[in-house]
Amino acid sequence: MSQQPFNERPTPITAATVRQQPSGMPFQRYVPFGTVDLPDRTWPSKVITKAPRWLSTDLRDGNQALIDPMSPARKRAMFDLLVKLGYKEIEVGFPASGATDFDFVRSIIEDGAIPEDVTISVLTQAREELIERTVESLRGAPRATVHLYNATSPLFRRVVFHASKDEIKQIAVDGTRLVMEYGEKILGDDTIFGYQYSPEIFIDTELDFALEVCEGVMDVWQLGEGREIILNLPTTVERSTPNVYADKIEWMSRNLSRREFVALSTHPHNDRGTGVASAELAVMAGADRVEGCLFGQGERTGNLDLVNVALNLFSQGVDPEVDLSQIDEIRRTWEYCNQMTLAERHPYVGDLVYTSFSGSHQDAIKKGFDALEADAAAAGVPVGTYTWGVPYLPIDPKDVGRSYEAVIRVNSQSGKGGVSYVLKNDHNLDLPRRMQIEFSKIIQAKTDAEGGEVTPAQIWAVFEDEYLPTPDAPWGRIQLRSHQASSAADGTETITVDAVVDGANVTLEGTGNGPADAFVRALSQVGVGVDVRVLDYAEHTLSQGSGAQAAAYWECAVDGKVVWGVGIDTSIVRASIKAIVSAVNRAQR
Repeated sequence: MSQQPFNERPTPITAATVRQQPSGMPFQRYVPFGTVDLPDRTWPSKVITKAPRWLSTDLRDGNQALIDPMSPARKRAMFDLLVKLGYKEIEVGFPASGATDFDFVRSIIEDGAIPEDVTISVLTQAREELIERTVESLRGAPRATVHLYNATSPLFRRVVFHASKDEIKQIAVDGTRLVMEYGEKILGDDTIFGYQYSPEIFIDTELDFALEVCEGVMDVWQLGEGREIILNLPTTVERSTPNVYADKIEWMSRNLSRREFVALSTHPHNDRGTGVASAELAVMAGADRVEGCLFGQGERTGNLDLVNVALNLFSQGVDPEVDLSQIDEIRRTWEYCNQMTLAERHPYVGDLVYTSFSGSHQDAIKKGFDALEADAAAAGVPVGTYTWGVPYLPIDPKDVGRSYEAVIRVNSQSGKGGVSYVLKNDHNLDLPRRMQIEFSKIIQAKTDAEGGEVTPAQIWAVFEDEYLPTPDAPWGRIQLRSHQASSAADGTETITVDAVVDGANVTLEGTGNGPADAFVRALSQVGVGVDVRVLDYAEHTLSQGSGAQAAAYWECAVDGKVVWGVGIDTSIVRASIKAIVSAVNRAQR
């Protein structure tokens, strides 16, 4: 076939032929952010080779952004989690704001909950009565930092405070002096005492004025050998691209006097969706310390996501110096404390981030795992220690306590709905996302073995056989007979369960912080010896009315094997116990 002459071919698509149309939006109302004259900037060629100092502000900045602020129990759970993960600097509240924060700070000090190597931080505005109350909350703390701030940007000077530059600087200087005076008067030598200052709205403050205020504060604090100051430069409202923020951090780092005694700290928010990039570029530009919250909790679009930054470092072979190896347990505590739910595609932790729906992705990932195992075997090392390299997966899910899952269409021939739709539509079962993945693989194995289309009735039959064995057709080691639960004054619960284990009638007894936890503990007793660790759970009712049934779904690691179990009963406690039995039996089936 003859080739069409070039001048007769259709017009190719080029930049000249693709024309965006005016939006009609009032973009003229907004002023572009300014840039920094820093032609010899060095940060673009820098590489992060060590984790920065971390400060978690979940209990202050994150908590103040909640519709329902944390109760004392939820605050303590969050504090204990942060300590367990390895955070050494934790902002624990704004104690002068009211009794709730003040009492919480006192409780963790008086309970001895603060390890000797952990520094708590408390926030205050630059008013004398607030500073005094703030320092008073720290009495007896082993290590503590007072964090003082005042807004310095032109908009705040003009609109909020009606104050000159000199007046704004004086607020910072006087506040610093008062922190020193009350620190010496109230804390004395019993507390290793530090100081942090933030020129609030730094991102919109003139650089020379931000520098002037910080220098004035440093003069009062009298920093030197063995006496550092933390200067925190926040993107209180993220208004510039991350490169401009990095330029500002590098400019400040270069121009601060006594720089060797300054811990330069960054506190990005996420209004433009680039908080993580701002933090990473700021560290490249000279920041020593990063402030944020687990999973980015905070006002508006949130604070910087500390977990995201730490695991970004991890993915580049840098020790994050915090232990994020059980990401789902961290998420469960976070969701309990914040009474919020993380998105399914939240980086590193969402239900779907280690899941592939695309057939071509699944194929590439499978080949990647096969190659990884072969390469590790050839090198004579365990695959879990071999250099990671699998398509589409930036890290090994196992390194954060997860696993890779491929979601495969159930009805591969017809292309019609999936497992989750059938179970929800026909049986009112709303499976958690990762359980959907697990059961889809079971159905896929059936279609691969038998061919053809799987009907809704067949899907339900497989589900019953896999998760809900009837008493007349038992499988596994354990059959549940009956249970009794009782509560103690200290909030613990004891459960007694009559069951059949390996064909013998036994009575199991355990005590925990709830019936399910007590039952899990009971399973470890002599004669059963099952190691069960709960990873996730969900529950819901199946119908309305006094005789309504409930469904419970429990994800458990049973002797190291991760499986889901399901229980259905009119009692949600019994449904949960059934679900745990289901998981244990499935793991040992």
